[in-house]
Amino acid sequence: MKKILYIGSKFLLGFLLVIGGIAHFNNTEFYIKAMPSFLPFGEFIVYASGVIEILLGILLVITKTSRNAAFAIIVLFIAIFPANVNMYLNHSDFPEMSETALLIRLPIQLLLIGWAYIYTRQKEDK
Repeated sequence: MKKILYIGSKFLLGFLLVIGGIAHFNNTEFYIKAMPSFLPFGEFIVYASGVIEILLGILLVITKTSRNAAFAIIVLFIAIFPANVNMYLNHSDFPEMSETALLIRLPIQLLLIGWAYIYTRQKEDK
């Protein structure tokens, strides 16, 4: 049962990353608006991060690349944290989300990092 949960949750995280990456292409303006204004080349960063998310989601579920992908996912989650902070600080720019929802997203980022960390600790699926 533990192995099923381990593999199932890894596939779920990988799937969520792929879906999130695809969203960068389907809702580019939202992601550009979420980025801190001091970052240049907003559209390029949104597309590049979307591709990276998709690739990491796929690499996470491949046993051979899972551990390295998990480390990269942690780096990705840390790198996108300023966008979540920016969204909260500029909550009026995101009327589709409540200020509370934007605030809750911040600690959720830590949970996502913890979730990815699980897959850095094992070289093979248990």
